[in-house]
Order: sequence, then C-alpha cells, then structure tokens
Amino acid sequence: MRYLEWAVMFLVAGFGMCLANFVGFKVDFLASLPGVLILLAISLASVWLSKVIPLKLPVIAYCSVLGLLLACPLSPVRDTVIAAAGKINFTAPLTMVGAYAGISISDKLKEFVAQGWKMVLIACLVMTGTFICSAFIANVVLSWTGVI
Repeated sequence: MRYLEWAVMFLVAGFGMCLANFVGFKVDFLASLPGVLILLAISLASVWLSKVIPLKLPVIAYCSVLGLLLACPLSPVRDTVIAAAGKINFTAPLTMVGAYAGISISDKLKEFVAQGWKMVLIACLVMTGTFICSAFIANVVLSWTGVI
C-alpha cells in the first residue's frame, strides 16, 4: 500500500512539474514530459536505493549521486538525460517542493508558533548565513576561474 502512495505522489509531482513548466515558462507539456519522467525515475530509484543500501544516507544524497552518474561523460545515456532535462526549467520542480512544504507544515503551525520568537530569529539567521556564505563561495570560485 505504501508503494502505491509513493507512485501516486510521484505522478502528482510529475503532472505538477509539467504544468508549472507549461504555465510559467511556456514549454509544451509533451516536450517537458520525457525530462520529468527521467527526473521521477531518478527520484524513485533513489528512494529504492535508500531502502536497499545499508548505508543510511538521505534520499537526496542518492538522488544527487545517481543524477550525476547518469549525466557524467562516461554514461551511455548522458545525451538523452541532458537533452530531456534541458527542456525543464528547474524553477518548475521548486514550485512543487514549495507547495508540498507549505502543505506539510500547515498542520504543525501551532507547534511552530509555540516555539516562540527565538525559532523565527534562528530561521532568519540560518537563511541569511546560508545566502551570504553561498554568495562568498560563488564569488571566490568565479574570481578564481576568471569569469568575474
């Protein structure tokens, strides 16, 4: 039963990504479908790998490694994966992630508020620190490579 729920969730996410790509970025629904199916297959395989491999890593780690392996120059499916994923504006999946995050936190809003102003302050500091550190690292790398 749990796998059926996962399959339905993946189908809803795939439809949502295609729809967001179509509405927000004017990419034909059918043109983005192969890329979305590849991304969903990578995600589904990552969930399966996280259950099978005894190394307890987050699913996102398996997803990242699997995606990198499929798109690396040694991969026989590299061109297909890159061409299909290239038709997806990656803001479209983020739209779905934001929606899921909002839905998942909505029933725990009272618990979040009960933690008080300190939690809001910590969240703001973490987000600000992450942004500043990311900008600093990007600046160093872009300067080092001669882009800026």
